[in-house]
Amino acid sequence: MKKAGRALLLAALLLTAGLTGCAKMELKKVRVHEVTHSVFYAAQYVAMEKGYFADEGLEVELTNAGGADKAMTALLAGQADIALMGPESSVYVYNEGRADYTRVIGQLTTCDGAFIVGREPDPDFTLEDLRGKSILGGRAGGIPLMTLEYALRQAGLEPGVDVDVRSDVQFNLMAGAFIGGEGDYTTLFEPTATEVEQQGAGYVLTSVGALAGEVPYTCYQVTGSKLEEDEETIAAFLRAIARAQAFVAESSEAEVAAALAPAFPDASLETLETVVRRYREIGAFAVTPVMEEAAYERLLDIMEQAGELTARPPYADIIDNRLAEAALSA
Repeated sequence: MKKAGRALLLAALLLTAGLTGCAKMELKKVRVHEVTHSVFYAAQYVAMEKGYFADEGLEVELTNAGGADKAMTALLAGQADIALMGPESSVYVYNEGRADYTRVIGQLTTCDGAFIVGREPDPDFTLEDLRGKSILGGRAGGIPLMTLEYALRQAGLEPGVDVDVRSDVQFNLMAGAFIGGEGDYTTLFEPTATEVEQQGAGYVLTSVGALAGEVPYTCYQVTGSKLEEDEETIAAFLRAIARAQAFVAESSEAEVAAALAPAFPDASLETLETVVRRYREIGAFAVTPVMEEAAYERLLDIMEQAGELTARPPYADIIDNRLAEAALSA
C-alpha cells in the first residue's frame, strides 16, 4: 500500500508539474495589422521567427491589411491591437478631432522602402526620365505617394504637370497592374520589386528612399485607450522589436536572410539577401524603435507640401517614445 501511495503521489506531482509547465507556456495573443508584407519590415519577422515575441510571452497574429487606410480602420474598429503603417495615419486621425486618437509607439523604418521599376533596364536612369510619362505611385494621402511626389519636386518635376503620378491603383495591386500594362513605371516594395525583375516583367532602376532622404516611414501605432489599458503588453512587444532591430543591424546579410526565410516562403535565400542588401544600402532599417522629433517634423513638411496637412499636431501628442526608450535598456 505504501508503494502504491508513493506511486500515486509521484503521478500527481508529475501531473501538477505538467500543468504548471503548460500554464507558463501560454502566450498572450496580439493582433498586428501590417500595411503590406515586405522585407522592408525585417525586424518584425525576425522577432517572430527567432522567438523574441514568444520570449516576451506574446503570440503575434499577423494580418496583411493591404494599405494604411485599411490598417487604421482595423485599429480604430478594435480588430487590431497594433498597426504597422505610415505615421501620417495618426496625424490624420488626430486632426479629425477623434477623442481616442492613435499614438506612434515605435519606428521600424527610416526612409521610403519603394523602388522605381521600369519596363526596360536603364543604368543611367534619373527622375528626369519620368518627364511626360506615367508612374503608379500609390494611394492619395499615403506616405508612399507623398514621398515620391516630394522626390519629384526636389528634382524639379511637378506631379500632375510634368509627370502623371497615378493614385488610382490600390497599393497591393500595383505589381499586377504594372505587369498587365498599366503605367510606364511603377513603385514597388521588396521582395516584389526583385521578383518582378526576376520574371523579366520590369527592372529596378532606383530607390525612392535614397532620393527623398530620411523620413519616419513605417511605425507601430495604437489607440490611446489601448496604450493606457495594456501598457505592459505593448512594452513587451517593443522589447522584442528592439532586440530584433539589433539582430538585423549586427548580423550578416546571409544571417538576416535566413531568419526571414520562413516569412517569405516563395522567395529564395539569394533573393532575400539581395533585398536586405538593397535596404541596407539606403539605410532603411531603423536601429532603434525611438522616433526623433526632427524626423517627425520632416514628415509634416512632406505632408504639407503634398497639400494633405490641415494642421501640425504637436510631436508630444502623436509620438509616445516612453516604452520604446525603455525597451533599449531592457
